[in-house]
Amino acid sequence: MMFSEVADFNYSSNASGEDAFSFLDQEWSDTPAEKLSRTGLNVMSVFLGSIMIFGFLNNLIVLILFCKFKTLRTPVNMLLLNISVSDMLVCLFGTTLSFASSIRGRWLVGRYGCMWYGFINSCFGIVSLISLAILSNDRYSTLTILNKRAPDYRKPLLAVGGSWLYSLLWTVPPLLGWSSYGLEGAGTSCSVTWTSRTLESHSYIICLFIFCLALPVLVMVYCYGRLLYAVKQVGRIRKTAARRREFHILFMVITTVVCYLLCWMPYGVVALMATFGRPGIITPIASVVPSILAKSSTVINPLIYILMNKQVSCI
Repeated sequence: MMFSEVADFNYSSNASGEDAFSFLDQEWSDTPAEKLSRTGLNVMSVFLGSIMIFGFLNNLIVLILFCKFKTLRTPVNMLLLNISVSDMLVCLFGTTLSFASSIRGRWLVGRYGCMWYGFINSCFGIVSLISLAILSNDRYSTLTILNKRAPDYRKPLLAVGGSWLYSLLWTVPPLLGWSSYGLEGAGTSCSVTWTSRTLESHSYIICLFIFCLALPVLVMVYCYGRLLYAVKQVGRIRKTAARRREFHILFMVITTVVCYLLCWMPYGVVALMATFGRPGIITPIASVVPSILAKSSTVINPLIYILMNKQVSCI
């Protein structure tokens, strides 16, 4: 079989953060990733390698376009650029490690490398989600205010800085002892220790899901729900060219949000099951597939931006 039947979503099951890393310190160098067969690891390596290469190149193209063409430097594009930066950094500093580890069949960079990997993947992922939530509010404000305003770059820049600070607020605590980062799935990547059964780990995970998933998603649902209702109400009114451009941007942003959530929600569901379900409920294939799907968002986001952005197509 491609995937073995050994079941465990995270190596640190039923252990505190210190116990998990004590185990890891003993086993880093000589424990292969027996969670998956060699064929399974090869397949995972192909997917991760593709995500690493195309995710980096696609987002690099977005950054080059933004730097080269002044017409693209609009307030809404500042937030989309922020997502591209975080996605490219994930490919550069995170996916490279899991790709190399998958090829070798074991985690390669030790305890502190695991902490680094878990931290940056969580940090950059939250930056993207918070940026999408801010974008939804921006679209709501822009399309429901009829008065024409000059472009305001101060608010988007503050929003970009705020998204990074908010993400750091929730991803630094595991480095300081509130929960921890440890090996997951096939043993070739790291994340929050979802299966740790301690009170501090559960409290952190609950807060993480409330403030870094549920709250941003609720903001997006509210803003886009109100926007779609408003669009329906004024559907028969003739739109100006400027208003049509705003609606096109709205459609592009909604598409980005939907694709992002489709990529990340399966991982979130699996993580919750690993945290609050019975031990061993998540098999290797059930943990690896959502993880790869979540990473694929770094490839999809810039494609949506390039293909659906009329400013880019007019260049």
